[in-house]
Amino acid sequence: MFAIVTIAGQQFKVEVGQKIYVHQLSNENGDVVNFDQVHLVDDNGTVSLGKPTLPGASVSATVLNRQKGDKVIVYRKKRRKGFKVKNGHRQCFTKIEITGISSK
Repeated sequence: MFAIVTIAGQQFKVEVGQKIYVHQLSNENGDVVNFDQVHLVDDNGTVSLGKPTLPGASVSATVLNRQKGDKVIVYRKKRRKGFKVKNGHRQCFTKIEITGISSK
């Protein structure tokens, strides 16, 4: 059984027991989060498709921890002008584990 769900503005294909990284959520570690923007649910060949979402369907997940991603270096330069700027950025992520998929 899998589902396609929108979490924090991005769509993910999720299964029960799967651990994924999503953009930072405001929940604390150990909290249970429910996502109700489910677009598709496949239950062993029986496909339910929403237009655009399925009413009554939800995906529940547990927040495991927060962490930062790899550092991205942003380097800007204009040739022959003596202008160069080097900045770094680390995106914040939340690791969640999918605990249940329900399609009513």
